[in-house]
Amino acid sequence: MADAIDEFEKEAGCVPILHPEELKPQGHYNHGYSDTINRKSHVDDYSTWDIVKATQYGIYERCRELVEAGYDVRQPDKENVTLLHWAAINNRLDLVKYYISKGAVVDQLGGDLNSTPLHWATRQGHLSMVVQLMKYGADPSLIDGEGCSCVHLAAQFGHTSIVAYLIAKGQVVVVAGPVQLAVQPQPEDVDMMDQNGMTPLMWAAYRTHSVDPTRLLLTFNVSVNLGDKYHKNTALHWAVLAGNTTVISLLLESCANVDAQNIKGETPLDLAKQRKNVWMINHLQEARQAKGYDSPSYLKRLKMDKEFRQKVMLGTPFVVIWLVGFIADLDIDSWLIKGIMYAAVWLAVQFLSKSFFDHSMHSALPLGIYLATKFWMYITWFYWFWNDLPFVTIHLPFLLNSLALFYNFGKSWKSDPGIIKASEEQKKKTIVELAETGSLDLSIFCSTCLIRKPIRSKHCAVCNRCIAKFDHHCPWVGNCVGSGNHRYFMGYLFFLLCMICWMMYGCICYWKIHCATSYGKDGIWIYITQIATCSPWMFWMFLNSIFHFMWVAVLIMCQLYQIVGLGITTNERMNARRYKHFKVTATSIESPFNHGCMRNLIDFFELRCCGLLRPVVVDWTSQYVIEYDQSSGSGYQLV
Repeated sequence: MADAIDEFEKEAGCVPILHPEELKPQGHYNHGYSDTINRKSHVDDYSTWDIVKATQYGIYERCRELVEAGYDVRQPDKENVTLLHWAAINNRLDLVKYYISKGAVVDQLGGDLNSTPLHWATRQGHLSMVVQLMKYGADPSLIDGEGCSCVHLAAQFGHTSIVAYLIAKGQVVVVAGPVQLAVQPQPEDVDMMDQNGMTPLMWAAYRTHSVDPTRLLLTFNVSVNLGDKYHKNTALHWAVLAGNTTVISLLLESCANVDAQNIKGETPLDLAKQRKNVWMINHLQEARQAKGYDSPSYLKRLKMDKEFRQKVMLGTPFVVIWLVGFIADLDIDSWLIKGIMYAAVWLAVQFLSKSFFDHSMHSALPLGIYLATKFWMYITWFYWFWNDLPFVTIHLPFLLNSLALFYNFGKSWKSDPGIIKASEEQKKKTIVELAETGSLDLSIFCSTCLIRKPIRSKHCAVCNRCIAKFDHHCPWVGNCVGSGNHRYFMGYLFFLLCMICWMMYGCICYWKIHCATSYGKDGIWIYITQIATCSPWMFWMFLNSIFHFMWVAVLIMCQLYQIVGLGITTNERMNARRYKHFKVTATSIESPFNHGCMRNLIDFFELRCCGLLRPVVVDWTSQYVIEYDQSSGSGYQLV
């Protein structure tokens, strides 16, 4: 496949991009970067070193000595590389500052690729060096010998933080010929082409198998279906050419046109078939089917209607749960006939699943199962149990519990879980501030939402948004659980557990009143047969109740243990080793947010008890830092 891609590049007139180690002949480059840290400690005498070698190793005193002795910092070496280039590629910030103070030209061209020091720093991914050079006036819109600006290089080599910084600074490129200053377009335009006709998104799709650069560019609203200058390949074409499966999935989710044709009339699917890549072929065909391209005309409109697909996913469990109980309850002695009916139901579900279920709507099906189960439980309660049970002692508590359940479920489902919001200007300002303070790290910066992530927050891949004090994404409520709705979620679990217990109690009462059983005489297995035969529908509802009781009981116990006992969220418990503020051992997790069981309980539920208690209320959407209380050795202060 590599040969095919190379041949395609030659036909397209693209100039192959060199890896960083190919920027210069190997001797100088290797000494300048990869071996510096390993060798420096073994060398004590730098007095005989020339200034190039001293620059590569970052020997500041030796470099200053030679410059003060009369060395011209603007003078290139025999390979046309300046000291500023070597300092930039090796991330020698102090030397860059010193050389510029001595007259070094910040945008000096040099090397085989006729690049600036900023190009060299960008290729190596030195964000701090990029920031410093730009502070001294380096122009990222300059084009190197391959026709690329800095943002194109950053996208090619997967340096997401540099891509974010350059775009946020509004530095974009319009190619105007050989190496020269480019015309500055509008800052919002991130679809500029380099001299090879490629946009940053195309380079990220072709060269970088990490999703971060592509996801970042998509967040900046790049044109996902733009074709390159020469062969009219879109980013999806380039991702297929490179076999970049992770980026292909991301582009398809971003509505990339699967039927876009290049200058030869080839679609991404055609290219995938040429490469005989089964994964790519299947996913591209599924994308076509989801848009209704490969369907009969009467299904095409329905498949393209996302709202209709969601309704099918939500509605199918209602019908299936009813059919399972209805068929079992039919007065038919032949289980063969019932088996055929169940098989027909299964085939219908398979057809609906293949035709209408949308994998991008992850929460719709579990939410539909939950709503359908509860719907038929309530139908059963009011149709079968109402006349058999007393109102005051049974029905009234059940109705009050149901009101509390509906309220907490609605708040868990529809309320803001703690979405971290920012305007476009705020996002760009944040990127620039973090980069220029040396803090633009993907561990605290979200490359999708383009925000600084508050402490305890996390980006939800299902909702595609950052959630403050993220606990988990719950498919049963179709929403994330975070700082904004976690208390409602706990209320929902509690009242749901109570409702299920009421339902199981109602089933047992129904069997006592309406079914002839002989548990005391014949044992449990005969009893199960008797109640299942007496009312298959009631037995089906009881099985549903048991299933939901188990997951709800386990979930509420885990949640209470984490909230009260540990003072952490589900996400923090599962990924504690990723966060520096947790101390993790083989048997325990020490959390700076754990203040003891009673205090954890009071703070989480914000219990006040008519002013007797004073919970600590924190806005987790804007809380970025914690500081430990050094005097006590434990606890923390929010700053």
